[in-house]
Amino acid sequence: MIQYSDLSSFIKEGVPKIKKGPVALIFAEDEIELDATIRHHIDAGFLHTVVFAMPEFPIAKDLSDHIVRVSYSMSVPSALETALNATIKAAGDIWIYYCYNAEFLFHPFCEHRTVGEMIAFNVEERRDTILTYVIDLYTGDLWQNPTAVNIEDAHLDKTGYYALARKDRWKNDLDRQQDFFGGLRWRFEEHVPIARRKIDRVSIFRNKPGLVFNPDHTFNDAEYNTYACPWHNNITASVCSFRTAKALKRNPGSTYDIDTFKWHNSIPFQWHSQQLLDLGLMEPGQWF
Repeated sequence: MIQYSDLSSFIKEGVPKIKKGPVALIFAEDEIELDATIRHHIDAGFLHTVVFAMPEFPIAKDLSDHIVRVSYSMSVPSALETALNATIKAAGDIWIYYCYNAEFLFHPFCEHRTVGEMIAFNVEERRDTILTYVIDLYTGDLWQNPTAVNIEDAHLDKTGYYALARKDRWKNDLDRQQDFFGGLRWRFEEHVPIARRKIDRVSIFRNKPGLVFNPDHTFNDAEYNTYACPWHNNITASVCSFRTAKALKRNPGSTYDIDTFKWHNSIPFQWHSQQLLDLGLMEPGQWF
């Protein structure tokens, strides 16, 4: 395992060694399913996997030789933006993906096509980003799984997703930009700050000079925030995530109000891209 003692060391010594992508940046907020997250993204075909985690977070030995580890705390304000923008500024022309622990990227046909193949197709479409939707996962039994996380008992909402046109400061619709909502952030919105209710992320993007990542998971380049090109629909992907469920059960203001996350539109998650495609939670575009 290649290891760096802090973010500055990684930016100075580690990033220049990453000449080719795609690279996955995994930000560990806690230890929950960290190994599973790392293993999933290594298997997805990322050329490099960088894990930002506290030194005391254990990582399985069989994964250590396949990652770059950076000692980093996600508990400080703006931790994600700080690390991601520093990496963007130092890196070259590579494709970058980011997520948190207990989050799992699924793209169309991912069972037999790598993330690199998806990006290659996206480049042919003259797109520099792949929009992702954060699909909330949660256990079906909070009494047995009080952290709300159980990979073998994962559920998701099959309906309840919607989009609104994104507005500029003058309340005009932005071209090909929408704010997407749904899942636990929608059903338990009284416990979620307004700024954190969106489920769309530009999780996969091509780095370039001057690019800046914003706190709302958008970029300073308007085209990077679009869901499709002007002439047809483009490929999208899903980040299946226990993160919101974890937060709702960890937060004292919400945990006692929630006995279960299940409702009449909950279904077991099959850990397969076809289920997400059938539910309309990602788009193959012109990729067949």
